[in-house]
Amino acid sequence: MTYRMIAGAAALLTAATLAATVPATAQAAPAATTPCGSSAMVKETLPNGTTWQLCWRINDKAGLVLDHVFISTKKYPQAVQVLDSIRLAQLNVPYDTGDTEYNDLTAIGMGGYGMETLTGDDCKGGSIRTGSDGGGEPEQRKVLCVSAEPRGLAYRLHDYEYDPNTDQSTEKVYSQQGHDLVLRTISKLGWYEYVTEYRLHDDGQISARLGATGDLAPSEYSTSSTGWPIGKAARDYSTMHYHNAFWRVDFNIAGKGGEKVEQYDTTTDGRGTVAAKLKTTKTAIAKEGTFSKVNQRWWRVVSPTSKNADGHQRSYEVVTTGGDRYEGHPETKPDITFSQKNACEKWASDNASDPECPLNIQTVVDFVKNKETLTDPVAWVRVGFHHVPRDEDQSPMPLHWQGFEMVPRDFTEMNPLTPAGLAGRNGNQSEN
Repeated sequence: MTYRMIAGAAALLTAATLAATVPATAQAAPAATTPCGSSAMVKETLPNGTTWQLCWRINDKAGLVLDHVFISTKKYPQAVQVLDSIRLAQLNVPYDTGDTEYNDLTAIGMGGYGMETLTGDDCKGGSIRTGSDGGGEPEQRKVLCVSAEPRGLAYRLHDYEYDPNTDQSTEKVYSQQGHDLVLRTISKLGWYEYVTEYRLHDDGQISARLGATGDLAPSEYSTSSTGWPIGKAARDYSTMHYHNAFWRVDFNIAGKGGEKVEQYDTTTDGRGTVAAKLKTTKTAIAKEGTFSKVNQRWWRVVSPTSKNADGHQRSYEVVTTGGDRYEGHPETKPDITFSQKNACEKWASDNASDPECPLNIQTVVDFVKNKETLTDPVAWVRVGFHHVPRDEDQSPMPLHWQGFEMVPRDFTEMNPLTPAGLAGRNGNQSEN
């Protein structure tokens, strides 16, 4: 079945209501209160005691959506909310010939007809959850894989402990393996199959990833200038193309909302006695806008009211390299866009409108033109991948990944995985 045939079939499905596209407002609570039934809830405790709790659903266009995401740890057992919601917001796929381009989410959709039923090794070692596939005529299918997976070394410290009674120091090595709670779905859009994956780490970090596999489209071959020779000699050239992925992230730190956005830049500021001096400055992003990564620049979304035990404001840092920037559209150039939350702003491009929404807000660039004050910010994160096909992409195509990280910054006053023997090491120990 060709890409266009699938797109046509998907168009016959009745679209989900616009209200279902926008996550419900999260509820602030001292413990995790996830407003969904048990079938739509994931609550898993990882081997070291970290518990993630959230609601999941399948949207006809976005595919997997996570709502009302909470975390608690062995050291900090009270559940604290991190996200109101996170989901894909567009997958723009333009081919280098300039003759073919798709907005996969809004034209076809990761859910419904595109959502794959999991089978075989799709969820080996994990558990498969059954839920609505998000289509216009929804079916209950095995669509979500939930698993706890090792992520390698979480920390290591070769320490020396001094005993004043014996005037001796003893060596001790603190070392621990980390684990992730992993949620993934698979969607088939034409010849490509996309893996939507969220990895919730036991230290509070969240990784959002999109993997691409499947096969090279036989209909997308071109000249040598825009393709790569696949097959015998230099006869068939598989066309190069982009995967411009967007995510929509709505933080809700500690269930309080009202987050602020800050940008940090580091520059050289003269020289010290042995090396260059660096100066890091903070810029408050008070109004909507588009932003791009440069050397030594990063952003955080910070709660103005929720603080850790040291009295520092809780926040999450958004870590993205931006990947390959596609210059063909204004909306695919910025690495991140911060907009004021608006129910009409659903998709990063090809934004659908209803009779009650303006017709001129088609892309994230349009969302921020009026420079509204950010009192409830939404982050639109873009990560691009320029796919230059290779012989090894056939067949099936090995998974290639693109994505970004959300890293807790001052969410807790110490590493939430800190072992009991180091619990007192907070701040400059030489001054304590």
